[in-house]
Amino acid sequence: MKRKTSKPAAPVPVISERPPKAIRIRPARPTDATIIARFNRAMARETEARELSPSRVLRGVKALLADPAKGAYFVAEADGEVIGQTLITYEWSDWRNGNFWWIQSVYVAPEHRGRGVFKALHQHIHQLARRHRDVCGLRLYVDSHNAQAKEVYARLGLARTDYELWEEDFRRRTG
Repeated sequence: MKRKTSKPAAPVPVISERPPKAIRIRPARPTDATIIARFNRAMARETEARELSPSRVLRGVKALLADPAKGAYFVAEADGEVIGQTLITYEWSDWRNGNFWWIQSVYVAPEHRGRGVFKALHQHIHQLARRHRDVCGLRLYVDSHNAQAKEVYARLGLARTDYELWEEDFRRRTG
């Protein structure tokens, strides 16, 4: 098995010449599946240098959008265009008798980065979670080499934990 010894450098974000007039956060709809799948593939390419199967990702997005028990996507719109997204999945904590909401699939279109899009998504998720009595907290994981994302998350009040993420991925191609 061939292993990479370093992570790709994150692309320099292209900042739009004008900020969006207003960022609107809403639950994703089935009609958003194509853009969400495209954003997911772009995120994997940028953060892990991985090329994901377009059809598999689209099927996965559609499956989640069709089954609220799996999670919920939220999208950020500006001027009628989807410019960012995040996914929430759920993990029951018996220690806390509540659900952690996992923030996943975070992506902001490069031309809209640095304009508060993820901040708006995070604030929406945070406020929504605080209104649900069964939610005990928010969690996310980040690639250990993604310093820029870590800085953003820290500014939003998220803190690193002592936990490490370990996995056995049955769907990841290894050869």
